[in-house]
Amino acid sequence: MLTMDDIVRDGHPVLREVAKEVSLPASDEDKEILKSLMAYVQNSQNPELAAENGLRPGIGLAAPQINISKRMIAVHLMDDKGELFSYALFNPKIISHSVEKAYLASGEGCLSVDDPIEGYVPRHARITVKGYDIDNTEVKLRLKGLPSICFQHEIDHLNGVMFYDHINQSQPFEPIENAVAIER
Repeated sequence: MLTMDDIVRDGHPVLREVAKEVSLPASDEDKEILKSLMAYVQNSQNPELAAENGLRPGIGLAAPQINISKRMIAVHLMDDKGELFSYALFNPKIISHSVEKAYLASGEGCLSVDDPIEGYVPRHARITVKGYDIDNTEVKLRLKGLPSICFQHEIDHLNGVMFYDHINQSQPFEPIENAVAIER
C-alpha cells in the first residue's frame, strides 16, 4: 500500500520531467502501479485508514508523484451533483477543451507540495479526455467542474507542470477573465 513516504515532494526532478507513454497492452507491472495509485486516493479519503496510515487526503494522483515517470493517473472524487468520478487511466490526454476558464475558489493543493500555495489556478472550464483503463479499453470522458480541474491537474503532472506554475505570481488572486469560480 502506498503511503505519504512513497510520494515525492516538490523539488524532486521527476516532477519536472515529461512522463513516457505506457506501452499497451499494459504490462502486469504497469497495471499494479495504476491500481496502487487508485488505492492511495481511495484510502486517503477514508478517515480511519488515512489516520491509521498517515495519509493526506487526495482526489487524484499521478505516477510521477511516486517517482515513476510514466503516463498514468488515478482520480476519485464526487462532483457537485454527487456523481462519482473514479478513473485510473493509462496515457490520458486532453483532446479538446473550452475557451471558457474555471478555477477553484479555494485554490489547488497537491500531495507533492507540503506548504499551501495560495492563488487562483486558471483551467479550462470543460475538457474531453481520452485514455485507456486497466483492461486496455479506450475511455473518453467529457468533464466540467471539479472533475475537469482535477484531471487537468493530474495530466499536468505527466507533462512536468506543477499547479502553481499557472498562478499569476504578482497578483495571485487577480480575477480571471471569463472564468467560473468552482466551490469545493
